[in-house]
Amino acid sequence: MLVPVREVTILDPTGLHMRPAAEFVKAANQFGCTLTVRTDKKAVDGRSLLGLFELAAVSGTTLRLEAEGDDAEACLERLTGLIAEFNEDFAKKHRR
Repeated sequence: MLVPVREVTILDPTGLHMRPAAEFVKAANQFGCTLTVRTDKKAVDGRSLLGLFELAAVSGTTLRLEAEGDDAEACLERLTGLIAEFNEDFAKKHRR
């Protein structure tokens, strides 16, 4: 069975800090699938705030999102969209 995967890069210089990480976990927990978030050094449960902090995802970090379950595709679409929103918000604030 193929596991759906998406990759996203964190652009904010403060990395994946408290507010976006909390929003990410809240969104992830709306789905029933399992979610693993990986960097090149570590893999954690993407539904855990503490897990996300363990990744120490600084600016430029690429996250690999892997989901398994009936709603895996929907979950990945939502979460990649959320990271894109965070990146866009950062870009808007610093475009001057």
